[in-house]
Amino acid sequence: HSLAPLAIGSVLMVFVFAGGHVSGAHYNPAVTLGVFLRGRIESRPAAVYVIVQVVAGIIAAAISKAVTGVTPAPTIGTTFTDGGAVLMEMFYTFALVFVVLNVATEHSTDGNSYFGLAIGFTVTVGAWSIGGISGCAMNPAVGTGLYMSSATSAGKLWVYWVGPMLGSVLAALVFRFTSGEEYAYKSATLQKVNTAMLKFAPYVMEFIGTFFLVLTVALNVGYGLH
Repeated sequence: HSLAPLAIGSVLMVFVFAGGHVSGAHYNPAVTLGVFLRGRIESRPAAVYVIVQVVAGIIAAAISKAVTGVTPAPTIGTTFTDGGAVLMEMFYTFALVFVVLNVATEHSTDGNSYFGLAIGFTVTVGAWSIGGISGCAMNPAVGTGLYMSSATSAGKLWVYWVGPMLGSVLAALVFRFTSGEEYAYKSATLQKVNTAMLKFAPYVMEFIGTFFLVLTVALNVGYGLH
C-alpha cells in the first residue's frame, strides 16, 4: 500500500502525544534501550517495557492475522543482502532514537509541542526509504510480532533485533557527544574532555543531518526504489 508509511508514522505520532506523559511513549525496545543509555529510565522498568512491547506486538499481529488471514512479516528485498538490511535498519533506527533523545529527553527542548510529529515522521521517512530493502521494522517488537504470527517466516528475525539495537546504541553514544551539556562528570578530566567535545557538536550535527538528507534522497529518488 503506497500510503502505508504515512499510516504507520501517524499512528505512532498520535500515541506518542497520547502516552508521552504517562510512560514516555517508547513503544519500541530500541527506543527504550536508547533512553536507558541516556539515563532517563532505570534498568528494571526498562526490561519490563521491552517485555510489554514485545507481548503487545505479538498480540496485535495475531489479531490482525485472525481478522485478515494474512500477517506479512517484514521481508528483505530479493536483490538485497542480510547485511544490507541490517545496515539500513541500523541507520534509520539510529535516526529514530536520535530524534527521540533530542526532542523528548533534552532539557533545552522540554515542553515543546512538536515531539510527536518529529518522531512519527521519522518512521514515515524510514518506511518509504528502506521498506523495499529490509521491510523497515525499525522496531524489534514489530519484527517479533509479525514473524511470530507468520507461517512463512524466513528465519530473518535476527535482522530486526540486531540492526535496530545497534542503531540505538550508536544514537545514545552520539547524543552524549552532541548534547554533552546534559551530562555532568565527577572526574575533572572527563568533564574537560566533555567540554572540549562540545566545540565539535555543531559540526557533528550538521554531518548527521546532511547524511540522512542525502541518503533519503538517494534511496527514494536516485536509486528508483519508489
